[in-house]
Amino acid sequence: MPDILTPAQRHRCMSHIRSKATKPEITVRKWLWAHGYRYRLNVKSVPGKPDIVMRKYRTAIFVNGCFWHGHEGCKQFVLPKTNTEFWQNKISLNRQRDQRNYDILLQNGWQVIVLWQCKLTKHELEPTMQSVALVLNQNYLKRLSIN
Repeated sequence: MPDILTPAQRHRCMSHIRSKATKPEITVRKWLWAHGYRYRLNVKSVPGKPDIVMRKYRTAIFVNGCFWHGHEGCKQFVLPKTNTEFWQNKISLNRQRDQRNYDILLQNGWQVIVLWQCKLTKHELEPTMQSVALVLNQNYLKRLSIN
């Protein structure tokens, strides 16, 4: 099935897709703030420039879109039927970059939390964020016992 948009229209649509302050990211930020967790956004000095950086917990949180980061087994990740080779390559490179960033953070003593867009829906938000809070608190207690 051919694309119904002209290349110029497609370019305009794609150029309006955000990389920062997405709805899932804002949802996570609001939950964290409401529960007393403080953070910084997109800190350039932290490898991979995570969406949310919590220095107190030495934790980096990445809020990944299911499509853009190729969430396996997720119904929100469907490879487009047009220009398939381009999208396979792009998503594969995104995954490789993500893994490289996670590895660097882990080697430098950071904890990494990856949150997927599909787990931040109205029904799944609370259990997902409760598990994040548990990990954050465990990270904090580990850091206290080390010092």
